[in-house]
Formats: sequence, structure tokens, C-alpha cells
Amino acid sequence: MKIVVIGGSGLIGSKVVTKLRHDSHQVIAASPATGINTITGEGLAEAMKDTDVVIDLSNSPSFEDKAVLEFFQASGNNLLAAEIGAGVKHHVALSIVGVDKMQNIGYMRAKIEQENLIKKSGVPYTIIRSTQFFEFMGGIANKATENEVVHLSDVQFQPIASDDVAAFVADFAVGWPKNDIVEIAGPQRFEMYDIVGRYLQHTNDPRKVVANGKPEYFGGEVNHTALVPAGQFEAGTVSFEKWLSNQLQPA
Repeated sequence: MKIVVIGGSGLIGSKVVTKLRHDSHQVIAASPATGINTITGEGLAEAMKDTDVVIDLSNSPSFEDKAVLEFFQASGNNLLAAEIGAGVKHHVALSIVGVDKMQNIGYMRAKIEQENLIKKSGVPYTIIRSTQFFEFMGGIANKATENEVVHLSDVQFQPIASDDVAAFVADFAVGWPKNDIVEIAGPQRFEMYDIVGRYLQHTNDPRKVVANGKPEYFGGEVNHTALVPAGQFEAGTVSFEKWLSNQLQPA
């Protein structure tokens, strides 16, 4: 099976490429660095030739409201048009659990636009909505830090290991298109301030985490359950404790 992975050199993309190649698929790790650009359209037609599946793991270089919307519109339109022209049989895209509940946030509005373009394209598809990755916790802490104090809320949080995300993406990609949305999440649920505090403690980070009661994500207010699955979902196998043990040992 020939599979093109857009964003194939990123955190998830590189793992997906490795897994699919291990399973003997012909895989193209597509990115501007390899001459395949979904914004300009460069290299898309050639990459799509005889392609069975496209996995879209692209992300905008800017999270500014206007820029991120324009990125997903341009990238989505160019990519889907190339797939239609080549007769691609399955489009797989990675999205975010709760994206439809966070439309007050510009990035989430852009991701919904990406989803809608896929649904309207006519290309058979599977949209995978994932919870946040364990690997994001350092960035979450940094963004919420003021004067060495990390201000986070008790919003519900069910992060997933990037290895689990990559495994789910690869498995869905080689299966039949769902023509629907599926959700994936980690095996455990936490309050955001608690798990980030435990992560910082493990890494011997001296910052104090304070539960400030204001549920925010990506700079916008969210309800307390926006970031976790509301219904049926596929659970990863890597627990928070197992993920921590696999990281570099604390200094």
C-alpha cells in the first residue's frame, strides 16, 4: 500500500512513518523539506500518483487566528484537490477532542474548518480526534507561568502518549475509511493542575503549581470537560507513570 504522510517529519509523523515502513508499506514522508508543500501545491500531484492513503498531520507555523485559519484552508483545499485528481481511496486527519466545544478559540475554529473541508470533499475519510499529548505538558506549564508560579485550573485532562497516537493513526490508515470521527485518549483522567504538577516534580522543576479555578486552553476559556471524550473512545495503553518512567531521568 502506498501511503503519503503529510507532516511526516514531526513528532507524530516520524513515528507513523517508521511503523508503516516496518509493516512493509511504501511510505512517503512529505514536507516542504522533501519538496512536497501543501500551501504552494509544489510536488503534490507527483506525490499522489498511485497513492492509496493520505495521512494529514500538518500544522500551522503560526497560531494567530487569521494565519492558522488561512493555513488549514489553503493546505486542505490543495491536498484534497490533489487526492481527488489521483483517486486516493482514504484520507486520514488528526484533529482534537472537544474541538467543536472550543469555537471561541481561533485555532479550534481553524481545525473545524479543516474537518469540514474533508467531509465535503467526497474523499473517503477518517478523522481522528485526539486528546493532548503527554509531551505537551512542559509547554502548558511554561505558558501558564507567572513569576515562577504555574497557574492552571482543575479542567479535566486525559493526555495520551505520542507513541499511542502514532499507533492509532497507522492502524486507522490501513483500515477501511470510517467516513466519520473517532476519538482517542489516554487511559487515565486527571485534573490539569495535578498532572502538570506531578510532571514538574518528576523533572525536579522548582515551580509551584496553583489551581486557580479558571479553565483555559490555548488562551481561551473552556468548560471543565471540553478536553476529554464525552462518549465512546479508543484508549491508549501507556499510563502517565509508564510514560514518565520512559523519559530522561530527573537531574
